[in-house]
Amino acid sequence: MRIATWNVNSAKARQARLIEWLDRAEPDVVCLQETKLSDEAFLELFDEDLFRRGYRVAHHGDGRWNGVAILSRGTLDDVVRGLPGGPGFPDPEPRAVAATCDGVRVWSLYVPNGRTVDDPHYTYKLAWLAVLRDIVAADAARGPLMALGDFNIAPTDADVWDVAQFEGSTHITAAERDALAEILGTGLTDVLRARWPDDVVYTYWDYRQLAFAKNNGMRIDLTLATADVTDRVRAVWVDRAARKGAGTSDHAPVIVDLDKAPNGDVGPMVPAPSARGSSNRGSSRTSSEAGSPRQR
Repeated sequence: MRIATWNVNSAKARQARLIEWLDRAEPDVVCLQETKLSDEAFLELFDEDLFRRGYRVAHHGDGRWNGVAILSRGTLDDVVRGLPGGPGFPDPEPRAVAATCDGVRVWSLYVPNGRTVDDPHYTYKLAWLAVLRDIVAADAARGPLMALGDFNIAPTDADVWDVAQFEGSTHITAAERDALAEILGTGLTDVLRARWPDDVVYTYWDYRQLAFAKNNGMRIDLTLATADVTDRVRAVWVDRAARKGAGTSDHAPVIVDLDKAPNGDVGPMVPAPSARGSSNRGSSRTSSEAGSPRQR
């Protein structure tokens, strides 16, 4: 089974690229984030294309900047839309959807950005993560589970192209990383980092300042799994090809192969960055030039 996660940064804007990617990557289960569509609008745009490719759909969105989905060519059972008991800003937002896909409980997650450390959105982010921790712990106790999506947290300094450029910013603070560590502490493994512990791996590159060409990125799109799923992992990589060219999202998909790896044990980023842009840690650019993920 091939499971993938991708923050598409507007499913409408990415419609053609998403369909092309589904045909190329052939995932069995897809977690999407930031669809920016209502449930009705998502189905109107994609229902025929997804039906012809054998996908069932669970979407949760209100047409604003959020929106998450799970596509499955197998089962799509016990769907839960939203984070039960989760906080709102001020009302609950469509940032989570869950379903059981061929025996694996799958969560597609778009964690709040946090904006700045002194913004109420940062407090909201930490509260949201605390509720997610408890929900994941309960689900993981019942069977195989994967939590995938845009976590808006770089787990370690190694997951940021130049951590000095983000000093005092969200995504790398101790509180955010501690909250992520507590989620992992429920029995989950960061499967990409487990497979590629020492490699430079990013999933997000800002649109500005040629960040993608320079490989000035962050790893904030994560694939977390219980031990019974982690033991089945045969390959995991970032599909950089989907980030290349015009009209793309600023995130790339992360793909996990369970049980067999049709493309072999590839990774960590495919295709690999050029030698010129393979790593730019220690750059002298200022933090204002470096930029940070969109503040949603």
